[in-house]
Amino acid sequence: MSLASQRPQLVYLVFGAPTYHQEAQFSIASALTNLRKTPGEAIDIQVFSDDPEPYRHLPVTVHTLDAETRTQWNQPHGYHFRSKHVVLRQVLEQHELALLIDTDTFFHRSPIELFRRIAPGTLLCNAIGGHYGDDPKAPLYEALATVLRSRDLADDQMPLLNSGVMGLHCSDAALLDRSIAYMDEFYLQAKGAYTLEEFCLAVAAYRSMKVNECPDLIHHYWSRKQLFRAKIQAWLRKHGDAPLSPEAMADIPHVNAKLPRPPALQRMLYKTVSLALPEQQRQFLRELLYGCYAYPNEFDRACGSAWWDKALENVQARLGRTLTREQLMSWLQQPALRLALGKQHPSVQQHLLLKLQD
Repeated sequence: MSLASQRPQLVYLVFGAPTYHQEAQFSIASALTNLRKTPGEAIDIQVFSDDPEPYRHLPVTVHTLDAETRTQWNQPHGYHFRSKHVVLRQVLEQHELALLIDTDTFFHRSPIELFRRIAPGTLLCNAIGGHYGDDPKAPLYEALATVLRSRDLADDQMPLLNSGVMGLHCSDAALLDRSIAYMDEFYLQAKGAYTLEEFCLAVAAYRSMKVNECPDLIHHYWSRKQLFRAKIQAWLRKHGDAPLSPEAMADIPHVNAKLPRPPALQRMLYKTVSLALPEQQRQFLRELLYGCYAYPNEFDRACGSAWWDKALENVQARLGRTLTREQLMSWLQQPALRLALGKQHPSVQQHLLLKLQD
């Protein structure tokens, strides 16, 4: 095999809603900002995307994907996560080291540090979780444990992986052939399980590969997405036209992995104030107040409406039903809640009523 480049390849697969492109833009900018921590080192960034426009200000190679190609990559079952493995397999045909990273990530350290955890015989993933047998009631255990055990492919001790990062040396590209084959074979038995892709990666790597992880090097915000997306959108509003300017790079560390919550003393005060409300409404008020707090970090302040959205989603989940407009209005008009929200009450009310309509 003739390798086109010895530089490590950082790879993104991005298509669909603008939100995913926004995530990718910030992830790339954070990678390049942190790359400065390893002077003299270089990487190439490849973006496989249905829209090249969001990346026009970034030093990346964009491979424009049409719907037909993506459909082909997802066959035979239309499982769209299959394409992650197809893309990484293709890149490894031309490059020695490649790492595919999900868009909902940003870097704490230089991306070079991730590539230093990849070597022949080693798979880099985002994180190593528990063991396959930890939850015998899990859908993928009930569906596949017997067949995997009978073929000696996996047992209860197999570690489960998070594939928000997948990094390999080209000599191990066949691992992806195996994971793709397992996805195709087990998709119907697994009833198209959302996590089948990373599960099949774990099966393919079990006993044959050393596995490294990297949660200390990146933040993968698969949880609490609304809050982190709000931070990133605020950064893009400020720096989207010049994402690698000194000012933009200086702001990258302020879009941090910390959840924007008021200090402990303030939270205790909110908890006390909420006692004036019926029990089922107390957490709702506290989360609304989290969104009203005047955070010193401008990107945390940008999470206000995301906290309000989360408050509504959480209370409806706890109740097991959607609030009607009338019910929500009756909650928002309670004197204790109005007093607690103060001058922000009209903004909160308007936002939540619009959210309820969506």
